[in-house]
Amino acid sequence: MTSKPCPAPLRVAVFSGNYNYVKDGANQALNRLVGRMLARGIEPRVYSAVVSKPAFPPTGTLVGVPSIPIPGRGEYRLALGLPPAQRRDLEAFQPDIVHLSAPDWLGHAAKRWAQASRVPVVASVHTRFETYFDYYGIGFIRRGVERLLKRFYADLAEIYAPSESMAAVLRDEGYSERIHIWSRGVDRHIFRPEARDMAWRDSLGIALGTPVIVFVGRLVLEKGLDIVSAVGEELRRRGVPHHMLVVGDGPARQWFEERMPGASFIGFQTGAALGRAYASSDMFLNPSITETFGNVTLEAMASAVPPVAARATGSSSLVADGISGRLVPPADIGAFADALEAYARDPALRAAHGAESLARAGAYDWDAINDSVLDRYFEILGHGAR
Repeated sequence: MTSKPCPAPLRVAVFSGNYNYVKDGANQALNRLVGRMLARGIEPRVYSAVVSKPAFPPTGTLVGVPSIPIPGRGEYRLALGLPPAQRRDLEAFQPDIVHLSAPDWLGHAAKRWAQASRVPVVASVHTRFETYFDYYGIGFIRRGVERLLKRFYADLAEIYAPSESMAAVLRDEGYSERIHIWSRGVDRHIFRPEARDMAWRDSLGIALGTPVIVFVGRLVLEKGLDIVSAVGEELRRRGVPHHMLVVGDGPARQWFEERMPGASFIGFQTGAALGRAYASSDMFLNPSITETFGNVTLEAMASAVPPVAARATGSSSLVADGISGRLVPPADIGAFADALEAYARDPALRAAHGAESLARAGAYDWDAINDSVLDRYFEILGHGAR
């Protein structure tokens, strides 16, 4: 798609909890959005916590904000609001609109500054933070956190949800009525069925003809690792032929490896290596209920690998149950095992659902998706979509 010109100067201040120091689906989407701003002649400036050795180079201009490690999750950092130096930088930049991507201290400080300065504020919702506490034994604070989140989002000009299912949750729970969809795209040069490599599978010691179930994601409890290990145990109990392939790394890796006998752990992968891992698998398992979109589910679909996912925000907007994959009740070990067993024992079924997944993934074009957000900026500022 050709770049869409911006007819008037527009400056956008973007505030992120993690722009590039740990790679994840949320900051990949945000970097792509900033890249699209640059392509359209919009001037972005990003404010985020930083580290000396980030996971990848930032797109656009990144202004570092002082931060501290999050207790118990030291790989992530918490920005300490908007200190004087960064405030002066923001004021000199004179943004026309402020885009928040996390309800953290930095996001709250930026919101206060923007509203005091009469600058419109929008926010994108990237994850279901309120669900995290259940995984760490402090679910009793969830209601209080939900109240704080509603106050954060309620008076913003607009909120951008990555899927219709997540937008419905935000409306139903009273976050806002001013919600638009900022979906996600997929790089079809990387995620494609042609990346399948049986010689690479052989190098992992996977027996010829054994169906491969792939899990891709950060190895943290909130990704549903307990469900994956329980499903693996149930499949072994049933005698279902399969091999588990785990792509990713994180603080729970040792815990996970101990519960996944015989699985291949290949660590964090990116680019062509990640595309090969997807395409060389036969089905994809995603039990997470914390996603608002599910980039990994879309990547599997673009690789013609049928997903078996929890019926939750994100996946329920991507997967057509029984047509392009399977949606099962969250945490239902038997239902996950049933769906995976059906694919393992019926190559024709998984091929048909994989082909349908591939066809459906074709609708997710990054430029068109990001243009929909940038056009909303102009609508908010009264210029109309450009």
